[in-house]
Amino acid sequence: MAQRSYLLGLIGEGVRPSLTPPMHEQEGAAQNLGFVYRPIDLTQLHLPASDVGRLLRNGMELGFDAFNITHPCKRTVLEYLDDVHPTAQRLGACNTVLLRNGKLVGYNTDRSGFASGLQFALPNADVQDIVLLGAGGAGAAVADALVGAGVSRLSIIDPEPQRAEELINQLHAAADNEQHLEIRIGTPDEAATWLANATGLVNASPVGMFSHPGMPIPHTALHAQLWVADIVYRPAETLLIQTARALGCAVMPGKAMAVGQAADTFELVTGLSPDRTRMREHLDALIDEEELQGRFKDQA
Repeated sequence: MAQRSYLLGLIGEGVRPSLTPPMHEQEGAAQNLGFVYRPIDLTQLHLPASDVGRLLRNGMELGFDAFNITHPCKRTVLEYLDDVHPTAQRLGACNTVLLRNGKLVGYNTDRSGFASGLQFALPNADVQDIVLLGAGGAGAAVADALVGAGVSRLSIIDPEPQRAEELINQLHAAADNEQHLEIRIGTPDEAATWLANATGLVNASPVGMFSHPGMPIPHTALHAQLWVADIVYRPAETLLIQTARALGCAVMPGKAMAVGQAADTFELVTGLSPDRTRMREHLDALIDEEELQGRFKDQA
């Protein structure tokens, strides 16, 4: 018999196929916990992002323990929370909400998930000069984690430079008082020039997902002295990761961050430490099964 049961939800657009629910449920079962985790897909329900507050309050009445929040609600949700962890407040985005004693408390495990994923996959990564692709909600969390890791120069590439400009104050606030931090903002046309002397590249854009296939930068901009990280985990290895590995780059596929996010949420919700190795194995198995089913479907 399970020693405790938990009810979680994932609120966002197009979340029905997410692998986050089964990853949590399998780790819960491994720890003898009853875990029920349901996607609440705004697209299928024909609901706007502004309904996130109502859904959270309804969830509290229905006995939910927590929710993960994803696009397009990570910023919108902040106005409906009773308390916000300082990191989520600084980032201006929340992806985890705990329901505690009648209150909604917000956290951000995008930031911590990327940091732990980087430490696991690339423990010796040189973070002196990093090019970051994407300045949206995930990009802001990744940038904050890179500052925490001690980056000296961060070059943020986004098709909307104004969005990247809005990160600057946040990132300087996150920096250590003695940290020398140079931040550059540019457009995709400048990526190749900046990558020539960079030590690392992180893709925090949607390019590479099944729904946005391709490379976020020209393959000719990559070189073997770079380490390359991606936050996209479906497919398990994006074209960027495959190309970088073939060139001899050290790489961090997106599943490293996905596991970090899930593990941090699991610990926030349960107060128990998850087995991150086991969670990585669970995610690998889920992705393998999904890709196998996809191949069979293509052949049908």
